[in-house]
Amino acid sequence: MLKDLFGKKKKYTPIPGENAKKDIPQGLMQKCDSCKKIFYQKDLHKNLNVCPECGHHHLISAYDRINSLFDEGTFKEWDQDLLSDNPLQFPEYEEKIAKDREKTGLNEAVVTGEGKIHDSRTAIAVMDARFRMGSMGSVVGEKIARAIEGARKERMPIIIFTASGGARMQEGILSLMQMAKTSIAIERLHREQGLFISVMTNPTTGGVSASFASIGDYNFAEPGALIGFAGRRIIEQTIREKLPKDFQTAEFQLKHGQIDKVIPRQEMRDTLGTILEIHTIGGGADEASARV
Repeated sequence: MLKDLFGKKKKYTPIPGENAKKDIPQGLMQKCDSCKKIFYQKDLHKNLNVCPECGHHHLISAYDRINSLFDEGTFKEWDQDLLSDNPLQFPEYEEKIAKDREKTGLNEAVVTGEGKIHDSRTAIAVMDARFRMGSMGSVVGEKIARAIEGARKERMPIIIFTASGGARMQEGILSLMQMAKTSIAIERLHREQGLFISVMTNPTTGGVSASFASIGDYNFAEPGALIGFAGRRIIEQTIREKLPKDFQTAEFQLKHGQIDKVIPRQEMRDTLGTILEIHTIGGGADEASARV
């Protein structure tokens, strides 16, 4: 027969039909936002949500980040019961907050507490962009300010991981007031020579970037993180110039002296542990105070 002249017929894997697609458990696979490769979600999770192919840093939950940093069993959460209200009676705000609580398992867009990293005691605040895009409302600002005050009173360093779209519009001026509140708390910490390490993750924008995120004794960032106040389009329209392709990335900020170092997520725990050890006096993690 004619087909025998051309050797064996190639075999093709059929495209799954709709029924087959339904059989695949939801959340089993995840596509990298950068290189578009597809991975098992559990494998990506084991790699701290960093793409093993291209190194792209995907969003990571606040609790997953905390677990990746702290010595096992040492983290104690603070102010978990603080809940947002709707002071301006913004339409559907309560419903959106309730949906985010259900989706993320968090009461708000930041988790605060204390624990040990490489046996060095430290306070921490970790923002979670899955909750209202990490926007800073009254409760977020209050929790961060309380964490800074707790670090000051206990003479501990504090590490803050930022991930935010800025101030929370549904709370208006009350949201903007958190910029001053958190910055003042950092200033009080600095006056008592307390150590503040800021780690900016994707994205760190708006009021958060313009307040406490940018005034650390150390200002770090994760690779590729978007860091800036206004968006690219607004800036280009204002100055009537085309901005560089890498504008507002962590690497751009490092090049222009706005941050001290870009640290991959897998290196974060060891880097922070080393810095805490350097600044710890006396070697006793429970009673040590931090100095800049």
